[in-house]
Amino acid sequence: MAPVLAIESSCDDTACAILAPDGTILAETVLSQSGHIPFGGVVPEIAARAHLAALPGLVRQTLDAAGLPARALGAVAASTGPGLIGGLIVGAGVGKGLAVALDRPFIAVNHIEAHALTARLPGLVPGGAPFPYLLLLVSGGHCQCIAVEGVGHYRKLGGTIDDAAGEAFDKVAKMLGLGWPGGPAVEALAREGDPAPWPLPRPLHGRPGCDFSFSGLKTAVAQKLAPYDNGALPRPVAAGIAASFQDAVADIVGDRVAHALDMMPDATLLVAAGGVAANSALRARLDALAQARGLPFAAPPLRLCTDNAVMVGWAAIETMRARLALGLPPVDDLDLLPRPRWPLDQMAARFDATAA
Repeated sequence: MAPVLAIESSCDDTACAILAPDGTILAETVLSQSGHIPFGGVVPEIAARAHLAALPGLVRQTLDAAGLPARALGAVAASTGPGLIGGLIVGAGVGKGLAVALDRPFIAVNHIEAHALTARLPGLVPGGAPFPYLLLLVSGGHCQCIAVEGVGHYRKLGGTIDDAAGEAFDKVAKMLGLGWPGGPAVEALAREGDPAPWPLPRPLHGRPGCDFSFSGLKTAVAQKLAPYDNGALPRPVAAGIAASFQDAVADIVGDRVAHALDMMPDATLLVAAGGVAANSALRARLDALAQARGLPFAAPPLRLCTDNAVMVGWAAIETMRARLALGLPPVDDLDLLPRPRWPLDQMAARFDATAA
């Protein structure tokens, strides 16, 4: 194996990374798009055009940062789903073109699988992250509990029945007159607030299973703000509601993850990934839960919680290693098309010897 160049373009961040075969990060670059800010959310067409403009230069910049010529690469990987189809087409297209030009394999990476395997990056978890473990994936577009049983082998235990947690943060931030993305803005404001005068519900709290619901919580926030109509919102009120909302999300997630651990008694580790996993209150709640269960807790560094190419490269390396261990030929996904949905349960087919 030789270094892998990875591309991430599934939403609004354009990212490239080069990883050595042992997972050492040789270079990583990220461009976060600002063109969506006036719209309060990601506009798919704007995102796709920005990826197209940025990626060729970003690939060259990443190769230069790693001090490598393109011919030194052993493979090229790119997020190929799930995500915004325009961005996926751009990233996968650039990756495939580079792979063909270099006569190297192209590995199509499932974006969710990349988040799921991030905990196994060397050095992130002391002693490594053995299978099986429980993953809480919590971001702007996803909120689910996944039993990670091996590379390519996943079981979804529960997920959101309406909004994802990150989506709820964005909507509440907008109600409070804060900027986008909402998660960091709500967390910063919550540090100033007293949640006690602003009690909010905990949807599905205590219910069997580990599904999530945040739509009712978002509506409850709107009801708290209704008396202020369109007038100026006093900062202590905004801060108190932000703190109460953040506490409610942490309570909901903690309860749902506790149920997921009950459903997965063989879990060796609790892992959180995704953009909302950067929230310090949520991390503290999950860490306390893991300690109470006698489990270690792991979450990526903040820069690897959000969408990034390092996780894409690592997922490609894990896939190549797992196939090699089974005596299967290297992956080459040139014919695999980008897709907005790509269920994790389809990944096991990559390790079916009869289908190889």
